[in-house]
Amino acid sequence: MKAVVVHGANDLRVEELPDPAPGTGEVLVAMEWGGICGSDISYWRHGSTGTAVLKHPMVLGHEVAGHIAGVGAGVTGLREGDRVTIHPATESGGYFGSAAFDPHTDGGFCGLKVVRAEQIRRLPDAVDTVRGALAEPLAVAMHAVNRAGAVRGREVLVNGAGPIGALVVAAAKYAGAASVVAADVVDAPLAIAKAMGADGVVNLAAGEHLPSQVEVVFEASGAAAALGGVLHAAARNGVVVQVGNLPGQPTPASLGDLVTRELTWIGSYRFVDEITDAVAALDDGLDVTPLITHRYPIDDAADAIAVAADRNTGSGKVLIQLNG
Repeated sequence: MKAVVVHGANDLRVEELPDPAPGTGEVLVAMEWGGICGSDISYWRHGSTGTAVLKHPMVLGHEVAGHIAGVGAGVTGLREGDRVTIHPATESGGYFGSAAFDPHTDGGFCGLKVVRAEQIRRLPDAVDTVRGALAEPLAVAMHAVNRAGAVRGREVLVNGAGPIGALVVAAAKYAGAASVVAADVVDAPLAIAKAMGADGVVNLAAGEHLPSQVEVVFEASGAAAALGGVLHAAARNGVVVQVGNLPGQPTPASLGDLVTRELTWIGSYRFVDEITDAVAALDDGLDVTPLITHRYPIDDAADAIAVAADRNTGSGKVLIQLNG
């Protein structure tokens, strides 16, 4: 089978690997689509993401969907041909396409992947595998919204309109937010955020300003330099959810408003089981298709990740077709 393997910074290869087979309690998934995440880009650019450093080659990818190609002994309720997405957390605490542990946990950007049966989330008839590949990042967004507490009827700001920010916009609207404003420094992601349900957009690079007295703020850019303005935009006693990954090293940031406004600043990382909620939301009509801007065959994975990494391309979510 073909697989997208990162060997180090700026060293991404499409390689032939042996076909796996499912064991007891396991399922073999024929992968169809994979979405490129910021962590995939970071492993390719830097050989690391956050505190996870690449020590040996690793298959990338944790946003995936496909169909069941084989079922191991002891598995019930699943059958060959079922269209599925996958919860990427492993039993040992790893995560698909993560170098947090050594040996690393290979990801799902490959033709075939063996997973535990309990990681499988079957896709409803109305949800194809293209949208199913976005269940994982949508789950990240839904977890962030859950971390904020009740957003129904409240005003929301999302700072950073990349793929996760755009999905937070959609998740907040789906959860009943009264209004959602998205902010960024580039027009293209703001257009995507608007298509994903944002009631208003702010281009900070054009001299526009963040709204004030916002009840719930999501910081999705991961830019430490943005924190001062984001905290200042929050209402007194407001909630700020940090879903964008901040730098792993000391970095200057203006945090005074965290104290003087008595804000609640909450971290949000990955998700628990919101991927189940994400699949249900997709079935209920939450539309993620405006986020998908590019699709590439697996042989062009290097081009795909370069486009995903370059904001000048106007890319949102870049997908790799893993079976073609």
